[in-house]
Amino acid sequence: MFNTRDLRGYGQYGPQPNWPNGARIAISFVLNYEEGGENTPSNGDPGTEVFLNETPGGQPKKDRDMNMETQYEYGSRVGVWRIMRMFEKRGWKFTCYAVGRAVELNPEPVKAMFEQGHEIASHNYRWIDYAALSEQQEREHIHLGINAIKDAIGKPPVGWYTGRISPRSRQIAVEEFKKLGLPLLYDSDAYNDELPYYVGDHLVIPYTLDANDMKFSVAPGFSSPDAFFQYLKNTFDVLYEEGATRPKFMNVGLHCRLVGKPGRAAALDQFMNYVSGFKDVWVCTREEMANHWRREFPLEEEL
Repeated sequence: MFNTRDLRGYGQYGPQPNWPNGARIAISFVLNYEEGGENTPSNGDPGTEVFLNETPGGQPKKDRDMNMETQYEYGSRVGVWRIMRMFEKRGWKFTCYAVGRAVELNPEPVKAMFEQGHEIASHNYRWIDYAALSEQQEREHIHLGINAIKDAIGKPPVGWYTGRISPRSRQIAVEEFKKLGLPLLYDSDAYNDELPYYVGDHLVIPYTLDANDMKFSVAPGFSSPDAFFQYLKNTFDVLYEEGATRPKFMNVGLHCRLVGKPGRAAALDQFMNYVSGFKDVWVCTREEMANHWRREFPLEEEL
């Protein structure tokens, strides 16, 4: 069921989401907290990380890559705090995709996010390619990822995003949460819609790889902060206009080590200022969106 393709989706006319207060658009900002959970021999991996950094195109090394490690460390030492201040001054809340190993190594930022009212969702235990792991290893990582967050903030996550998934990742996450007796409100390992949707009795809130600062590190991507701002603005403008009759939601994907750099943070700040000038906008966490969707579109067995 979880891997059956659905090319139709909602079709020409999707449901009316009825966002709170009649909002024309919902916006979900997502901050990925991955630093320390990436590929590195320090974590027992056979090679180093080569993805989403300032020097893309490299090849994995057998020994530790200190340049790569310190690029990542910038995110947890500096970038995360800059981004959090930007949201704090506006009173906006984001969802954090927290990698379990990163939380274990440096829980302080995640604890601070939680104290400020942000949602802490799981980004699995490691920021690696889960297609390379066995099913048993993947199941073990579900538990490790849950426990890392629970140990840091005192409660388990209710949202899940692996990222570099295997074909069995969603099924395993749903099964392991059920075994533990924990609610899994949603996962976001999909990029195929602008509204949440159910797969069976499981809710999916799609994520984005386009309105995402990761494109500073992949080709074709953003060549400048101005391009990042313009792309976010264009996305917002189209969805806001459509929202007069067919409201949707917008994702904004962020990474501590990428948009946390001053030159890129300025573009994020510019976009946040732009959005602040509009009425009928709901900036929400994914947990809030999941709860809203389940109230508006309850499953039959929940009625």
